[in-house]
Order: sequence, then structure tokens, then C-alpha cells
Amino acid sequence: MPEDPNLSRRDLLRGRLFGRLVQSAAKSVQRFEAAVSSAALAQESPTDGKPRSATGVGRRFALPIHRPPGAVDEVTFLTGCTRCNECISACPVGAIVHAPARFREAAGTPMIDLHTSACVMCEDTPCIAACKPGVLSADQPRKMGVAWVQTMACLAHAGSFCTVCSERCPVPGAIDVVAGRPSIRADVCTGCGVCASVCPAPTNAIVVMPLADRPATSAMQESQ
Repeated sequence: MPEDPNLSRRDLLRGRLFGRLVQSAAKSVQRFEAAVSSAALAQESPTDGKPRSATGVGRRFALPIHRPPGAVDEVTFLTGCTRCNECISACPVGAIVHAPARFREAAGTPMIDLHTSACVMCEDTPCIAACKPGVLSADQPRKMGVAWVQTMACLAHAGSFCTVCSERCPVPGAIDVVAGRPSIRADVCTGCGVCASVCPAPTNAIVVMPLADRPATSAMQESQ
């Protein structure tokens, strides 16, 4: 039993559950970092005697990048993107920025930085219209990632009244509110990040992850 008599059994169990979640998340991060290191080592130290491409476009492993809506698959994106900055200039909210150096061969290419600004899912998709190489395409899904609610940090799930994420979400049907508690539909969510940007909880209750991969372009699919 807890030493504090005012600490309920429910609070104790919640604390234990939270601790387990933190430990699980930490282990996932460690595994991910190990995979990154292994992939980098394999890239820099080839065993077949053949030189690797300077861009590394053909690597199977790559850090997931939060691309703008309509992005083609990553290999095609890296091959075709000219880093012309037109999509960055066209974004009305400044959500598209240059990928930093840690993304290696993708450095300098356009990405969404949710810490700067969320994508507001413009109906006229100016970023796609501005993309001359076509690596942002109207024929591609506008899904960039997926978000989910960390219920232990969510004000509504903790008993307070809060519906800000569902009110501000630009994608109809992406967030369901049942008994005052929001949940995100992964099949509808586009990963725009608006919900995370407006969450008022002391610890942001929304996590947004970019897609690990995106569907190949129609042209590539027909040629296969």
C-alpha cells in the first residue's frame, strides 16, 4: 500500500501503468536508435566492395519524414525533388520547412515541422500546385501520418471538459468524442497536427507520427 493515506488504489495503479508506459516508450526509442545506427554503419561500410550512392536513395531503411500532403513514395520523392523551395513559399502558414541535416540524404527537402506550424489541410493545396517536379501530387493520398490521444495526459479523459482538438480539426470525422472524451480515427486522420498544436493540456496529449512509407505513384505501379 502507498505511504500516503490520501493516495487511492486507483491512483497507485495509474502510476504503475504510467511507469510501464514510460519504460516501454524508452525501450522503443532505444531500439529505434539502434536501428538508425546499424543502418548508418551499413551504409558507410559496404561489405560487397561496391561504392554506395552519394545520396543513398536506394536504401531500404530511412528515418520517417513528415512530408507535405500528396507526397509520393520516399524513394521517388528523393529522386525527383529539386529542392526548389516552391512548396515552402506556397504554404500559407509556414508549416513546410527544410529537413535538417540529421535526415542525411533528405536534408534540405521539404517536410512538415509540427513544432513550427501544423498543416491546415488547405482545400486548394497550394503546395501541390507549386510542385513542378511532381513529387507532391494531387493523385496521391493527402495522408501524411497519424495522431493518437495519450489518455493519461488528456484533460477530457482525466475528467475535465475539453473538446478543443475535435473543434479545431480540419478533417471531418477524424476525431470522435464519446462521453466527452476524444479519440482519433486512424483511418480518417491525415496527420496534419492541428490537434496537437491546439491541445491545452499541461503535457501535450496528442502524439503525431509520420507515415513510415507512402504508396508508390500510379506510374510506378503500372510498370511493376
